[in-house]
Amino acid sequence: MPVFHADPAVHATRAVRGRCITALRATMPLCAMLIAGCTWYHREPLAPRDTSTSASTLERIQIDPATMPLPELAAHRFDPSDGLDIEEVAMLAVANNPDLKLTRDDLGISRAQAFSAGLLPDPQLSVASDYPGAEGFTRAFNYGLSMDVMAIVTRGANKKSADATVVKTDLGLLWQEWQIVAQAKQLFLKARFQEETLPFLQQQLELSRTRYERMAEAQRAGNLTEDQLSAALTSYSDARKQYTDAERAAEQTHHDLNALLGLAPDVQLQLTGDIESTPVADSTIDSAVAALPKRRPDLLALEAGYEAQEQKYRAAILSQFPSLSVGFVRARDTSNIYTSGFQINLSLPIFNRNQGNVAIEKATRQRLRDEYQNRLNQAYADVAHIRADSAILARQLQQTEGALPDVDLAARHASQAYSEHNLALGAYTDAQSAALTKRIDVATLRESLAEQRVGLQALLGSAIPDAFSADQTLTETHAK
Repeated sequence: MPVFHADPAVHATRAVRGRCITALRATMPLCAMLIAGCTWYHREPLAPRDTSTSASTLERIQIDPATMPLPELAAHRFDPSDGLDIEEVAMLAVANNPDLKLTRDDLGISRAQAFSAGLLPDPQLSVASDYPGAEGFTRAFNYGLSMDVMAIVTRGANKKSADATVVKTDLGLLWQEWQIVAQAKQLFLKARFQEETLPFLQQQLELSRTRYERMAEAQRAGNLTEDQLSAALTSYSDARKQYTDAERAAEQTHHDLNALLGLAPDVQLQLTGDIESTPVADSTIDSAVAALPKRRPDLLALEAGYEAQEQKYRAAILSQFPSLSVGFVRARDTSNIYTSGFQINLSLPIFNRNQGNVAIEKATRQRLRDEYQNRLNQAYADVAHIRADSAILARQLQQTEGALPDVDLAARHASQAYSEHNLALGAYTDAQSAALTKRIDVATLRESLAEQRVGLQALLGSAIPDAFSADQTLTETHAK
């Protein structure tokens, strides 16, 4: 029988493989310990359906007033069973607005980034082993442990920058909540205004229609000229268009309000409460404007963003210094000689020196400084504009309300005279239409003034008392 002699290279390969398997088995407990501290992946599929709040879900919604961003909301009780007043609409907007949910998610990301910035860098472990292919030599190895020193040097600035970014995002969320509250209140006012004025416009439409139909009969009987009928038709067409436009505007308001509140399109809200147009005292506005830089969340957010950029600029300057990594080494060569030492990895700041990043962070800091100043200047200008416009509206409302009794009296006299057949149809409809138009004008001015007050609240916050709150005393106490 032939005898086969194994190749020495095969024996060496098998020996190397055996040693590798032994090394892997020795490191398995360490790997298992590291894996145990890891986060595991869990799939979270999307929901391909409409998740907007339905009418039945709305009845079960509970809102904690303590979570509200403004005192007048924190002092109010949320109870949709008897309809929603203006405060409850604002509370629902804060709790259920889709855009605010995304901003709160952004806040969670910022907090996670701040947590990440505060973590120390992991040390780097290097392991190398060489297996000689000849007899009489020893397996060589090289073990190293190193740490990125510059990551530790810049950690403080990066952590402060991340913390300031969290504050900025949190204040930005508060500012967005202010704006959502203002939008909800303005849509509430618009919806209530439309509920009040649509019946007036319908009455005008009926008057115009009746007038046109009567005049058309008279024209067919030969008792009226074509020109007079054309004028009546034009008036009827205008009234019909005005009413149709108002219906479309009411539908748009319904859509906008439901979208803002995160409600399904078919939810019909029962809105309660009247429109108030009480003017705000000048002294109250002056005090709020004086404290504007310290109370507006967007300005405070810009301050926090500027501080975050300051720390980024500082970190960029620190990164000008050479990148340094320090480690310790333990080794053995194939002749069985052991060595111990250290290793240093050092970048040479000859060409780059991080000057590009320093210039970028410095220019970004200047932009944030200008953005803050522009926002502050615009805030002062917006408050001044609303105050001036409100003064004009208040005078106009006073004049219109002053003329309303006379117009109403004329409409009542015309109605009585028409019922007694002492007044022509045209004069009767003109008198009634004038009274309805004047009431619509009063409602429009009141709604505009109320929206201006909400606009001031959006700019100045709870420093402007809420004229619509049923908890006015408690609101004022919280504002102080």
